[in-house]
Amino acid sequence: MQAFAPWLVATLLGLIRWSARKLAERRDRNALLELSDEQLKDIGLSRGQTESDVDIYTRY
Repeated sequence: MQAFAPWLVATLLGLIRWSARKLAERRDRNALLELSDEQLKDIGLSRGQTESDVDIYTRY
């Protein structure tokens, strides 16, 4: 069996990392959207911010 080329391994790892990041962003967005406006205000966010800037507020 032939070994994988280093660029292929790097590309696959990059794709896995990108996918994990996007899944985490989706999970965070869904968690924020479940909060009420009052709860969002308690943590210093507005409804508009949760819909546009969710990638800034990730859990990791």
